[in-house]
Amino acid sequence: MEERIRRIYVPMTETGFYILFCLQTPQHGYGIGQQVKQMTGNAVAISPGTMYGTLSKMEKDGLISFYAEEEKRKLYQITSLGREILALEISRIERLYKNSKGEYLYE
Repeated sequence: MEERIRRIYVPMTETGFYILFCLQTPQHGYGIGQQVKQMTGNAVAISPGTMYGTLSKMEKDGLISFYAEEEKRKLYQITSLGREILALEISRIERLYKNSKGEYLYE
C-alpha cells in the first residue's frame, strides 16, 4: 500500500468509513445513504454532494471500483486496497474503544 494513500485515509472521516464499510457488498450511492441512516438510527446522513465526491475520490484512489449499472445507477464495490484500509481503520477504532475503557493495547 502506498504511504500516500495510507496518510489520506487513516484516520478516516466518519462519512468515508461508512461508505467504505457499506461497499463490502456492491451498492449505489443512494443505497449507501439509506444503509448508513439505518445503521446509525438517522444520526448520520450523507449529503449527495459528499456521497458522490467521496465515491469519486475513492474510485480514483483505487479503494473502490465500478461493479455494474442498475436502473441508471452506478454500483460500486470495495477493492482489496479498500479492504486493507478498512481493516486498518477498524483496528484503530477498536484500539480507541478499548483504551477508552482502560483495556490498554500495546502494539
